[in-house]
Amino acid sequence: MQRLTASHGRDALAHPTSVRAERPAPRKRLLRSVALAGSLVLTSVVVPATVAAAAPAQSRGPAADPQDAALAFASSGYTTITVTVDGRPVTVRWYKEICYVANPVAAAAQQSGGPTGGSTTIPNTACGYQSMNVFVPESAFGDQRAPIYFAVNNSGWMASYIRASVTAGASYNSSTSNVGAALKAGYVFVDVANRSRGLVGADGSSPGKAPAAVVDAKAAVRYLRLNDTAMPGSAERIVVNGTSGGGALASILGASGNSAEYAPYLAAIGAAGIDAKGRSTLRDDVFAVNAYCPITDLGNADIAYEWLYNALGTRVTTGQNPSPEGAAEMAARFAAYEKSLGLRNPDGSRLTAATMLDAVEQEVVRSAETYLEADPAHTIPPLGGTFEITSRGTTTSYVNDWIDVDTATRTVRSVDMAKYLAFVATQATLKTTPAFDAVGVDGNTTSRTETNLFGPSTQTYMNYTEYGWNHNDVAGDGSGLDDTGLTWDQYTARRSTTVDDQVHLINPMDFIGTRADTAPNWYVRHGTRDRDTSFTVSVNLDRALAADQQVENLDYRLAWNQPHAGNFDVPEAMAWIAEAVRTAGDPPAGRRSR
Repeated sequence: MQRLTASHGRDALAHPTSVRAERPAPRKRLLRSVALAGSLVLTSVVVPATVAAAAPAQSRGPAADPQDAALAFASSGYTTITVTVDGRPVTVRWYKEICYVANPVAAAAQQSGGPTGGSTTIPNTACGYQSMNVFVPESAFGDQRAPIYFAVNNSGWMASYIRASVTAGASYNSSTSNVGAALKAGYVFVDVANRSRGLVGADGSSPGKAPAAVVDAKAAVRYLRLNDTAMPGSAERIVVNGTSGGGALASILGASGNSAEYAPYLAAIGAAGIDAKGRSTLRDDVFAVNAYCPITDLGNADIAYEWLYNALGTRVTTGQNPSPEGAAEMAARFAAYEKSLGLRNPDGSRLTAATMLDAVEQEVVRSAETYLEADPAHTIPPLGGTFEITSRGTTTSYVNDWIDVDTATRTVRSVDMAKYLAFVATQATLKTTPAFDAVGVDGNTTSRTETNLFGPSTQTYMNYTEYGWNHNDVAGDGSGLDDTGLTWDQYTARRSTTVDDQVHLINPMDFIGTRADTAPNWYVRHGTRDRDTSFTVSVNLDRALAADQQVENLDYRLAWNQPHAGNFDVPEAMAWIAEAVRTAGDPPAGRRSR
């Protein structure tokens, strides 16, 4: 029986428990996966000193092969730093840049500078994208039961070079900083680097293609499990935190626990717990997911986006409809996709294209009323009043013409969905059409969309959706009907094709409700002003999780008046984590590994 706990009135939205029992298990394409896994690993493999110097005798965890022995945790290899949390000094042990795989992929010294352009030089070319920084506050020095706060930092699905969120001499406010709050709570804080799109390999290839980010995150979890008895904190209490692409990575990591589909990729990078025959001897499921505005379900994100912003004419109303025919074609596919999911609303009714806008509206109402209930000082402007929104230092006024609140009862009378969506699209310009698979479509070769996340490591960009592929009109980009002479259906039907496997392996919707070990605890937030992905994506994620009997604690909400952002509700999120840990009790001695 699923146990659902959440704050702020979630009881009124209690979900059915067995809607998705009929969902088939994930596709098994292990032979193709082996080929794809190999293509994502460079021939030049460097074993960093942090791996070679680790002392095998210090780990009492499983040691199935020499690679596992080489990945033993060096308990004495830390630097002591001091930080201040809420005005009080906290001593922290910093285990610096632990390489969590035995065969890391070498990276080029010069990497893209990100959305702002330019380039940056990375000092750790051997393992800078497959390392973790582990920070242990003094209260957890000898505590092997402490939760592990596992932070992934790959916004936009971009590759994430190793970072240090905890820095010597820094001051943190636990009410606004998730870093400070985690340290104050006595959690082990882990910054996890991972390969993903945009990464340039030492040989000039693109070794961050999907599912590299997921594989690396799983490898990091496996490292923690391998060394659980030697390290502070409990690998049975891993809480994964991420925003945007990081929220998506947290979601797929939480949904796909222990799936055998990732074994070939894990073996290729020398992840812990893969024996000589490619079998898993360790687990990579996690305890909890703390995800903000997850950019997930990328294979269907374009049709969801165009449906949402065309169903009520939002693109036309706001003058943001550069490709009306394409938008209409993609939007028309949403109904069949939504029906295929077989999801239900909290009241048991089916979630379809016909009921989706009502579902989003109900979530907006719940978000507003939760906000008003949380603090008597909270207010929402009356109809005709203004929202004052500050972005990048500039404050802009927007007339409230879409939500009517009864100030006496502090409840919502009505929401005008057409005007609400127009407000969302006005305070932040809508994405291109298509929003996610745009490179090479309609002549667009400069988009920052996710097309460099897919395809072989020898090719920078590739379309990964049916619409993007069939409408690609840039000759010579190596992608699409125009270059291959094959339609999407024809191309993906070939056994040698891997792009559809890549899309599958980063999509939590393909694993929730299957034999994969879904995390039991989920906290998901998506801002009511977030136009970076369709609201339908997080609604579907919520309904799918609610129907998975492995999920015990689900707290999903559209976050009131929040944009595309994360960790804006630190006290609430940390209280949720603390309650999940308290309810779970002491970590188990260990479940049988796979």
